[in-house]
Amino acid sequence: MPGVLPVIRRHALAVAALLGLLCGAPTLAAGVEPDGVDEDGGLATALVLIDGHALLRVRGIAGFPAQQRARKIEQRITDFARDRSLPADAVTLQDNVRGTAIVAGGVTLVTISDGDAALEELGRLALAQATGEMITESVTRWRAERSPEQRLRNVGWAATATAVLAAFLWLLWSVSRRLQRYLETRVAAQVKSVGVQSFEFVKARHLQALIQTAPRLVFWAAVAVTIYVYLDFVLTLFPLTRPLGERLLGLVTDPLATLGLALLSELPNLAFLAVLALVVRYVLKLTRLYFEAIERGVVRFQHFDPEWATPTYKVVRIFLVAFAVVVAYPYIPGSESAAFKGVTVMLGVLFSLGSSSVIANIIAGYTMTYRRAFRRGDRIMVGEVTGDVVDSRVLVTTLRTPKNELVVVPNSEILNKSIVNYSALAREQGLILHTTVGIGYETPWRQVEAMLLMAAVRTPGLKRDPAPFVLQKSLGDFCVVYEINAYTDDAQGIAGQYSALHASILDVFNEYGVQIMTPAYEGDTPSPKIVRPEDWYAAPAQSPRAAPEGNEDANPSD
Repeated sequence: MPGVLPVIRRHALAVAALLGLLCGAPTLAAGVEPDGVDEDGGLATALVLIDGHALLRVRGIAGFPAQQRARKIEQRITDFARDRSLPADAVTLQDNVRGTAIVAGGVTLVTISDGDAALEELGRLALAQATGEMITESVTRWRAERSPEQRLRNVGWAATATAVLAAFLWLLWSVSRRLQRYLETRVAAQVKSVGVQSFEFVKARHLQALIQTAPRLVFWAAVAVTIYVYLDFVLTLFPLTRPLGERLLGLVTDPLATLGLALLSELPNLAFLAVLALVVRYVLKLTRLYFEAIERGVVRFQHFDPEWATPTYKVVRIFLVAFAVVVAYPYIPGSESAAFKGVTVMLGVLFSLGSSSVIANIIAGYTMTYRRAFRRGDRIMVGEVTGDVVDSRVLVTTLRTPKNELVVVPNSEILNKSIVNYSALAREQGLILHTTVGIGYETPWRQVEAMLLMAAVRTPGLKRDPAPFVLQKSLGDFCVVYEINAYTDDAQGIAGQYSALHASILDVFNEYGVQIMTPAYEGDTPSPKIVRPEDWYAAPAQSPRAAPEGNEDANPSD
């Protein structure tokens, strides 16, 4: 098993690399140093690799960089290995003006110069002999690994590994399902909340969800480790995929190592950010408690309405958070990088372009709060919309109309329009309901005023104190326009009270035989346009004193 034992050794090296990563030491997956610069500060150096195995390190020369020279040497050695007509040990040494050349089949594979020997701290001839022997071993290994027998053997190992992988994954899935079923039926059902007396620190359903999730996490972690071991084993069996297999561990550990080292380097900044977040959090808590005391009336300020406490706290919170962000910005990992600054600028531009209306509504929302224009529950009119204030937020205000419709009005629209608040003074002084009628000049104005006052007194919901009053609005071409004014403290019942007031006016004017000439008058009619008392309850209307339909015990005389 010449191709399998090295893989097993590599797994041991992989475990060691993982341990080194956990200990904080950066490692290289291939176990060799990368291309770099000579310690003396001279020309750059590069490794010559054959099938991922390091052969030697060479230096660059003027006009021929180290990387290019190393790739050229690799190509020549690979061509020599492909030519199976030449034995692997057909390597000879020849001195020339540039150094000692290693020749195979008349082709110079590599020339060892004095600089190369100095780099390895060996004599030029000794380094050339050692390099020639390593080339012979590399060519022998290269040819052996690509022989039909070895390829067939590797395919067999890969097929076996695939079968083992499938069986092991099925076993993991079965064990995971049984374990999860056991935990759900036996363990999770018996878990109770963790707390002291009636206060629960951790609820039972959270613990049950954690217990049910744990087997899945373990299952997927085991699947990931199994697939990694499988890929590492199979890829290293074949020469073409061996470089990827040897780098597989590095593909996983190098980003983790980079993140770990970056995290270690940023620990002071992260500690500062944690302390800043803790301080800001408790400052916000104290600020909220202070404004809650103002809202409850425990703390009072002259000319400061307790209703302003919550919106003022929100404004103060925005400024505190903004100040904390400004202080924290230099300590955010990566804040000095060009990428971070570019993303910040892009987000700022998007925010400025797309949030102009949002910012306008926010400013309008806070402005209305301090204007005392209305509060929740008030009946207001904004433009053509009339309704009760259901909710007032930073961006919008929600109104419920008398028809039980919810209307969402942007605060910027409210700020730019006049607001009629029916409830503000109705609670203290009363809201004046008013309506007009047109009466002919032949009717004494004193009689009209008396009838209008009588109608106001009859209307339920209207206040007697302050007393209703009548205004003569205008002397028209054909009639006098009278306006009845009455007080009410029910702003939400305006529509019903207006209807009741109009009904009372019609009743009173019919009782006294006075014709209402509103809205227009062109000539006298043969008979006054009034409703006779006996017709007040014409079908299908029913008198309030009439007996209910189907009540046989009712007295007809009533």
